[in-house]
Amino acid sequence: MDDEILTIYYLSDELLTAFDHRDHPQCTMSSAEIMTVAIVAVMYYGGNFALACRCLHAPQWMPDMLGKSRFSRRLHRIKGYFLTLFSLLSISWKEANQGQIYNVDTFPIPVCDNIRISRCRLYREERYHGYKASKRRYFYGLKLHLLITQTGEPVGFFLTPGSTSDVSGLFGFDFDLPDGATIIADKAYNVYWFEDMLQEA
Repeated sequence: MDDEILTIYYLSDELLTAFDHRDHPQCTMSSAEIMTVAIVAVMYYGGNFALACRCLHAPQWMPDMLGKSRFSRRLHRIKGYFLTLFSLLSISWKEANQGQIYNVDTFPIPVCDNIRISRCRLYREERYHGYKASKRRYFYGLKLHLLITQTGEPVGFFLTPGSTSDVSGLFGFDFDLPDGATIIADKAYNVYWFEDMLQEA
């Protein structure tokens, strides 16, 4: 875990340096450290930023940790760099993918349980009510469409409302893949004219 945290910090710092991002001289915590805490929180602590801050608040890691409010503000200030980092990593993962085999699939991201839908204020519209056929269950929230390599590295993703079908989401990918790449999907993605078009491209 230590080597991975150091690698995350190094990549974040190099990215911010390449884009000439400069922190205010009075900042006690650098933007690279903020990015590191956020990525470590997602990788190891289920997206819990407070827990990641507590675990990384140590003399050998980050002796000057920000409070919850200040951390949240600084994180939102640099949110654009996360997509840039992801796009750079996806390029390197595509190049490292030896077999050029990719998988496409979706999974739901529920915002609340079905019993609490009437009280939830995040998404009011009907289009956020979806159905997951494999679990035979309705959900309320978003749907993540994901394109990954055969070893599990993500190379493309986007979010849609929960009621969006898998086939409709398929058209959201740009499929910027190397020549001869193979895309594997389940039977929910049967669109024969689109398959023919991808083979011709």
